[in-house]
Amino acid sequence: MYKNIMFDLDGTVTDSGRAIMSSVEYALSELGITEGSPEKLRRFIGPSLYDSFEREYGLTGEKCGRAVSLYREIYEKERMYDVDVYEGIPELLQGLKASGRNVFLITSKPLVFSEKILESIGLKSFFDHLTAPDLTDHSSDKKRLIEKAVEEYGLIKSECIMIGDTKYDICGASDAGVSSIAVTYGYGSAEEMIRSGAGFVADSAGDIARILGVTI
Repeated sequence: MYKNIMFDLDGTVTDSGRAIMSSVEYALSELGITEGSPEKLRRFIGPSLYDSFEREYGLTGEKCGRAVSLYREIYEKERMYDVDVYEGIPELLQGLKASGRNVFLITSKPLVFSEKILESIGLKSFFDHLTAPDLTDHSSDKKRLIEKAVEEYGLIKSECIMIGDTKYDICGASDAGVSSIAVTYGYGSAEEMIRSGAGFVADSAGDIARILGVTI
């Protein structure tokens, strides 16, 4: 039985597409970039902003930093709480806690934002620990966040499982040596996650519960 259940945030616990994509569009428009295809905007959900602005729009150095600053300015002021909790997630978290599991949030979203969002949607109490970068951290590498949680809380890797909706979550889990569940209801590609080594695939919170042996 997996004792330590690790959740990604965006696209796994919350549907945060509106908040993230509209904030990206704002930052781009302030920089005079009007080409914001839905496909590119969707790819901002999951990895770090720095990596995404560089990968999708070729922004580097000061211009990339400016884009991130513009994003965070509008995101924190107006958009951050424009999220929906995916169906069944509160019940899943409640079931996990009732079964005695340790529940972790492992996200590339800065900790200061992640904590506020969980508070606003009423789910923070279900998470035993939150592992997330600070505002100066530019990396999308989930491996180091998973390994940080493992080391900090003395976890056994064979008892850990990472749940996420993108290849970044699944690759991070695989590279860190822990199991993973790829959820298909978020913003990533199921095919990419399977190729990245997902141990399980779930189409809903109910599927996750069945994989973990939890009643919801």
